[in-house]
Amino acid sequence: MGIYELKVKTRKGEEFDLSSLKGKVSLVVNTATGCGFTPQYEGLEMLYEKYHDQGLEVLDFPCDQFGHQAPGSNDEIHEFCTAKYKTQFDQFAKIEVNGENESPVFTALKSQQTHDEIKGMKNKMAMKAIAKISTTCKKEGDIAWNFTKFLVDKEGNAVKRYSPTFDPKDIEGDLKELL
Repeated sequence: MGIYELKVKTRKGEEFDLSSLKGKVSLVVNTATGCGFTPQYEGLEMLYEKYHDQGLEVLDFPCDQFGHQAPGSNDEIHEFCTAKYKTQFDQFAKIEVNGENESPVFTALKSQQTHDEIKGMKNKMAMKAIAKISTTCKKEGDIAWNFTKFLVDKEGNAVKRYSPTFDPKDIEGDLKELL
C-alpha cells in the first residue's frame, strides 16, 4: 500500500488526505529540532525550493522517540524551523515512527523499504553506534534515529530509504529521476 492512500494530522490537528499528493514526488522525513542532524533542514529546504515547482513535496513529521530531541508543541517546532532554517514546507503533527503507536505512514514506508542507504564507512560506523543507543529500534526495518528519509514516487510508493547520516543534497540525483 502506498502512503497516498492514508490520512495524517496537520500540525494544527486537522486531517490531511495524502491522496492530494498523487502525481507528486515526496521526501518523507522524521525530524527533531534538538538533534545533531537538525542542520539537515537546510538541505531539505534547498531541495524544496529548487524542485517544489516541478512537483516535490517535503513531508516533515516531527518525532520525539529518539533521545527526546523533538520537545515542544507542533507550533513551537514549526516556529523554530521557520525562524532558524527558513523552511517553507509545513510540518505535520508530531508522531511515533516505531512501536505499537507508530504512524501508519511509517508502517507503510518501512514495509516497502526495510534498510537505509548509507554512504561511506564513517557513516556506517555512526549508524551502528546509533542503532545501539536507539531504544525504539527493536525489529528489522525499524527506524534507528531522527532524519531517516524516504523518497516516494508519484503513486505514493517508497522507492529509496536514506539513513540519518545521508545528506539531503545527495538525494538530488534520485529525486530528479522521479520528477
